[in-house]
Amino acid sequence: MLELLIAAALLLSLIFYAVTGGADSGGGMWDLLASGPRRDEQRNAIARAIGPIWEANHVWLILIVVLLFTAFPSAFAVTMTALFIPFSLMLIGVIFRGSAFIFRKYDSPAKEVQGRWSTLFGAASFFTPFVQGMILGALATGQIRVSEGRVATGFLAGWLTPFAFACGFFALALCAFLAAVYLTIDTKDRELENDFRFRALCSGIALAPIAAAAFLFAKNGAPEIFHGLTNWWAIPLIGLTSGCAVVALVSLWFRKFVAARATSIATASLVLIGWSAAQFPYLVVPDITIHAAAAPAITLRLLLIALCLGGALLFPSLFFLYRIFKSNQ
Repeated sequence: MLELLIAAALLLSLIFYAVTGGADSGGGMWDLLASGPRRDEQRNAIARAIGPIWEANHVWLILIVVLLFTAFPSAFAVTMTALFIPFSLMLIGVIFRGSAFIFRKYDSPAKEVQGRWSTLFGAASFFTPFVQGMILGALATGQIRVSEGRVATGFLAGWLTPFAFACGFFALALCAFLAAVYLTIDTKDRELENDFRFRALCSGIALAPIAAAAFLFAKNGAPEIFHGLTNWWAIPLIGLTSGCAVVALVSLWFRKFVAARATSIATASLVLIGWSAAQFPYLVVPDITIHAAAAPAITLRLLLIALCLGGALLFPSLFFLYRIFKSNQ
């Protein structure tokens, strides 16, 4: 029971990271793709939106790592060993993205200098969530095998499959969609609002064919996920997820941006919940389960206490941060 509570906290942290940090990466994508006569205004709006909060949003990624290596040490060891290459690439992307964003702000205002930092910031914003999606896909493929507690497959297993690539592209589209939806609220300029509304509609519509491709690739590339998503319980969940996505798009069309933000967050959350339910009880398919990888009960109890105490500090802090910097939205 304790390990299931920690696993639920792990999922909740992943959801928070997707709808906050993922949207920040989406903002970097739109920064790179800024175009038209309002290109500079679009980039300024993105910088204003993510500037005060992007560092804080990484707390969820840190929490995910801490929960994994504390509560499920064997799963952490297998994951970091088998997926050493994509995890290293992801960390490089995170470092380049953050560094480029800061250096762009404080370096020379010369156009060519700003252009170089913008390109690096945008490219890293594309690269990082793509690799993160590939990592999640790799864990579900069943190609990462464990024998006597050690990884029995090579460093390329799982993450270079068509299914993993489809998951990477889906992560890109989802982050871009969330970011564009948020930016329709973060800007008060009508023309910029229209720019981001158009981008939100395009990326939201793109989610459907990419999700369908990932589902088709799952049949052979991730059979455990495919089996889970074809169970009886998955049909209403997929229907609810699709319904939220449709409502988000309709809300965007009718310029109901607050409703669009709420339903886009619900869509992203339901995608991750459905994924986790389909993969349950595995952390790494097919050899590492939540129960088998769990740390001793005393460790889990102490971790739950630490989570409760940390949450009592973290959530009010984040509330005040968003309240201060987003209260005018």
